[in-house]
Amino acid sequence: MLAKFLTYSLLGIDALPVEVEVDVSESALPKTILVGMPEAAVKECVHRIERALVNSGFQRPTNRVVINLAPADLPKQAASFDLPIALGILAGSGQVTSDRLTEFAVVGELALDGTTRPTKGVLSMAMAAAKQRGVRGILVPTANAAEAAVVESIEVYPIASLTQAIAFMTGELDIEPTPSRLDEVFRSHGQYDVDYADVRGQEMAKRAITVAAAGSHNLLMLGPPGSGKTMLAKRFPTILPQLTPAESIETSRVYSAMGLLPPGQPLLAVRPFRAPHHTISDAGLVGGGSTPTPGEISQAHNGLLFLDELPEFNRRTLEVLRQPLEDGTVTISRALNSTTFPANFMLIAALNPCPCGYRNDPRRECHCSIPQVEKYMNKISGPLLDRIDIHLEVPAVAYQELTGAGQGTSSSVMREDVQRARAVQRRRFEGSKTRFNARMGTRQIRTQCQLDAPGRQMLEAAMNDFGLSARAHDKVLRVARTIADLAGSERVEVVHLSEAINYRMLDRKLWT
Repeated sequence: MLAKFLTYSLLGIDALPVEVEVDVSESALPKTILVGMPEAAVKECVHRIERALVNSGFQRPTNRVVINLAPADLPKQAASFDLPIALGILAGSGQVTSDRLTEFAVVGELALDGTTRPTKGVLSMAMAAAKQRGVRGILVPTANAAEAAVVESIEVYPIASLTQAIAFMTGELDIEPTPSRLDEVFRSHGQYDVDYADVRGQEMAKRAITVAAAGSHNLLMLGPPGSGKTMLAKRFPTILPQLTPAESIETSRVYSAMGLLPPGQPLLAVRPFRAPHHTISDAGLVGGGSTPTPGEISQAHNGLLFLDELPEFNRRTLEVLRQPLEDGTVTISRALNSTTFPANFMLIAALNPCPCGYRNDPRRECHCSIPQVEKYMNKISGPLLDRIDIHLEVPAVAYQELTGAGQGTSSSVMREDVQRARAVQRRRFEGSKTRFNARMGTRQIRTQCQLDAPGRQMLEAAMNDFGLSARAHDKVLRVARTIADLAGSERVEVVHLSEAINYRMLDRKLWT
């Protein structure tokens, strides 16, 4: 007897439909055959399912069982096939009969006692089921139900065990679909524990950070150890607008596919902040592996990637950032297929001005020679620096500022400026794919960043004096446009352009 069930398999972060076909036929000896390019985790499911059937009170078929996972050319590599295969075996052996078997998609891993265990990528699977015609709902492990219920266009049924799944399929048990609680998730988990009011001094740095956040510009901070670079970077998400539900689902898909969603939290409610160690590999940063998996830049999608001690990173590892910084996506190509992951992130980097860290610090003496400093700074390539819009100096904080009674500018004040500038950009780019000034194309720069005669003279002098590239020229104009938006100005004035040029510190050949 033949039984069929619909389930899904992950390829990268996308869920692809898979049809589980189970045929139980008479044979002299009991034998189970699994075909359809199953990986090791799927091959092992046969033993788990057999014991789960017996321990749940069902009979293990004593006939020949052939299990086919179609399409046959798609690799299957997760334990989420346990539950649909178990239901297929019971239906194929005649132990279960129902008209509802083909109305639902089924995913879930089984324990030996028949209970369900959580599965990676359920959010993407629920999204795929919602787009597929003829699918009434999806059965998922109870632990994943809240995550899948984020997709409001399909009914999600929580399943705690194999026996419960059978009772639901045969109509003996009614299970209420899990409701979507998006508002509750954002209300409970959408707060930050840190604030820029905690940072004493560094008001000039906060100004540059506000500009970076307003236009979604990449930022590099240079200063001595202990000047507050990491502290400033960790508070950056607090001044960005709250994640929209669409942005949250985009980012949560990555975390769901990797099994990294926090327990009890079906969605990310705050912008991700990723700070990998400088020993990270190429694949760890951008993604990779024999079966491509997302890297740190995809986990920072719609959020921030913070690279502390930038020159300590392997230069080759840093170079692979160049294309994702421009495109907002990263494509991992292998012999059989290629996978594209989202990577629309803001880059924040921090470094010391020299190997010892105290060059130009009036309170400490630097013993580094010019060749040592140049060797240290040359670990960062010019093309990568070109892609960083704002270069910011973060000096050491004076004692009077550390011990002063007054608080610095708070995150709420900075966020108001950022939201006002982003509202201007929304109106400006309405109807186009561009969302922020940092993503303006060449034509948009010519239209939106027109300069008067003094402004053109200042920009020409800066390009000649600092040796700015064509890309750096466009970066200056984009930053100047953001500064003008913060000031509420329709045109880019000389004062806005002057501030933007001052944010190109590393183009000035400071070390020679």
